[in-house]
Amino acid sequence: DVEKAKEDLRKKGLAIVSKKATRGAKDGLVYAYIHHNGKTGVLVEVNCETDFVARNEEFHELVAEIAMHIAAKPGSLAVSEEDIPQDELDKEKAVHHEQAAQTGKPENVIEKIIEGKLKKFYSEVCVLNQPWVKDDSKTIHDMINEAVAKMGENIILRRFTRFQIGE
Repeated sequence: DVEKAKEDLRKKGLAIVSKKATRGAKDGLVYAYIHHNGKTGVLVEVNCETDFVARNEEFHELVAEIAMHIAAKPGSLAVSEEDIPQDELDKEKAVHHEQAAQTGKPENVIEKIIEGKLKKFYSEVCVLNQPWVKDDSKTIHDMINEAVAKMGENIILRRFTRFQIGE
């Protein structure tokens, strides 16, 4: 059964990824990407465990894809949900609470609405939660996990800076 085999391989890959996530990633690459129009640039740091992987062509391609993705997503604010500044999150919650309160729904329903809106917000501003620009069926987090399973090392998107002319 081909479908069962694919599912088993996915599960095995996720098990490998979860084991690798606890290991330190002190090596890696800082990569600069300039979009072809010259008006958008990205600096990204992606870490791995060894310089062997850091010098690997597949790792370089992964880092380049991440940088290109960030350049294409002007709303990218943070690597993950934990990296969003609390004041920014508080503002977002307040806006959604105000909008939901105007519907006249009970507070427990309003909380669910806010939760859903925050999930959407995270998918727009957190790079790891964003659908990959080249294949929206997977997120950047999924793409990194696939690389972890393939390369056998923990890989972490550490940080990025996006530059845009006029911003």
